[in-house]
Amino acid sequence: MIQALVFYLFSAVLVASAVMVIAARNPVHSVLFLILAFFNAAGLFVLMGAEFLAMILVIVYVGAVAVLFLFVVMMLDINFLAMREGFIRYLPIGALVGLILLAELALAVGVWTVAPAALEAARQVAATPDPNTISNTLALGRILYTDYVYVFQASGLVLLVAMIGAIVLTLREREGVRRQVIARQVGRRREESIAVVKVPPRQGVS
Repeated sequence: MIQALVFYLFSAVLVASAVMVIAARNPVHSVLFLILAFFNAAGLFVLMGAEFLAMILVIVYVGAVAVLFLFVVMMLDINFLAMREGFIRYLPIGALVGLILLAELALAVGVWTVAPAALEAARQVAATPDPNTISNTLALGRILYTDYVYVFQASGLVLLVAMIGAIVLTLREREGVRRQVIARQVGRRREESIAVVKVPPRQGVS
């Protein structure tokens, strides 16, 4: 009974926070709701007995991906007033694109069929490992690095591209900033570095 109540609590908060991710007007608030959704999803994984997935969700997505999103949003210095002014103007185009995507999804789902071999493979993958013989971490590692190794590497490349994009978007060239040029420092001569001046006695250096 308690497990069912906790499940419905986590599920309700997860769905509400996911809706607020796309409904919040402030991108910073959207990222915070996304972090809340990750924590509740981790709670659901714990209820399912997948503690490793819950830990990975909190450490990787909350500790890295969500913080990366928040860093990009805060460093871009977005003009929210300008974004809201152009919302009504681009609303028909956005609605048209949304309808096209919805029609494509409906067509894809309508003609989608499941092969018997795929169902049998899914049952074998989804089978819960025996905790007395194999752990969840070992079972997940075998699946990732044998059956889905290429997809796993592709997801790593996607995260790498996201990190590079965040760095490029936040990199700004400022005028008037003196930067260190190591090659110029190493290649300078003595005449460029010091000046020998003969100072008359009791007159000092002007």
